[in-house]
Amino acid sequence: MSFVTTTDGTRIFYKDWGPKDAQPIVFSHGWPLCADAWDGQMLFLLQQGFRVVAHDRRGHGRSDQPATGNDMDTYADDLAAVMNALDLKGAMMVGHSTGGGEVAHYIGRHGSARVAKAVLIGAVPPIMVSSAEWPNGLDISVFDGIRKGVLDNRSNFFLELAVPFFGMNKGVPMNEGLKLTFWNQGMMGGILAHYACVREFSEVDYTADLRKFDVPTLVIHGDADQIVPIAHAGALTAKIVKGATFKVYEGAPHGLAATHQDKLNADLLAFAKS
Repeated sequence: MSFVTTTDGTRIFYKDWGPKDAQPIVFSHGWPLCADAWDGQMLFLLQQGFRVVAHDRRGHGRSDQPATGNDMDTYADDLAAVMNALDLKGAMMVGHSTGGGEVAHYIGRHGSARVAKAVLIGAVPPIMVSSAEWPNGLDISVFDGIRKGVLDNRSNFFLELAVPFFGMNKGVPMNEGLKLTFWNQGMMGGILAHYACVREFSEVDYTADLRKFDVPTLVIHGDADQIVPIAHAGALTAKIVKGATFKVYEGAPHGLAATHQDKLNADLLAFAKS
């Protein structure tokens, strides 16, 4: 397995597939998953001639599980460490859910010198809880409930969360394979990181990061997303990021990379080639 070691000694697992001189597409996964959440996109885009890279966030997947650094500043720095170690240039960054916050904060914190384009999919920015600037978000009690689920019985909580994540309670056929892969990816990570990360995807305000975007940006969100409601996320992000293109997937749930794989793959390919 391949790892980059960060300044605090944490080993970050990553996948790097394809020709080194091809245009890189860099993926950031959602909570509580790992880089495997992007398998359908990475294989497809590899077959189209791109170089595809994805890492496991610290505390998630195959990366180390340190007791420190489980915050978005460090997540963005870890992503920078991977991109710097691989010397990626002209990358298209793609982030889903918490990974969308990671992409936003990377650009806000490290700039776009290595970035050509950005894609935010079902992403948490600008902020999930209600704030003074964006008052129509979710109540903090929603996220306290997630923390309680992680603490009390993380295994069962992930099995139950997979159902609304993929919209299986709203018209998507029940799929045991999707439920089990969600559970498996979740249980690969550590409880400490999963618990701490709840704050990073719910209470961190990414508005300032979004206002620093200076690359072509595609915002994709499902209008049946039960995890990150579209009105307080993708719809706002598309207004904040100058010149962003906004695509709404009708009837799509939060886990649309799996349930709408072919549609998303086609859109990513078209945007990468544009």
